[in-house]
Amino acid sequence: MHTYLLLAGLLLTLIGIVHSVLGEVLIFKRLRKGTRIPTWGALLLKESHVRILWATWHLASVLGWGLAALLFRLAFSADPANLDFFKTTLALSTFAGGFLVLIGTNGKHPGWVGLWLVALLIWLD
Repeated sequence: MHTYLLLAGLLLTLIGIVHSVLGEVLIFKRLRKGTRIPTWGALLLKESHVRILWATWHLASVLGWGLAALLFRLAFSADPANLDFFKTTLALSTFAGGFLVLIGTNGKHPGWVGLWLVALLIWLD
């Protein structure tokens, strides 16, 4: 078993859960007008813009869970011929995602730390 890959998968799963829950509580709750999908964007955003922002917000969580599933699979039954390719792809993807969050928020959003920890755990394996 690859312990670091298992830990990276668990961390990425947790990041996805926290991301979606906090997004709903801190951002999208105020953009709802009695609907399941937020539609209110005040003067700045049209309803269609708010809807795609909501979908994209949760898309990041869903894709994170997909990456976590790959990490879980690699942790328990990795084919040595593909292991390096998958590990490198996953590590670079999470590192690049963390970099985007870091520069996009001037380091104020903690997501970059979690994503870089995932990348580090993958590289340590």
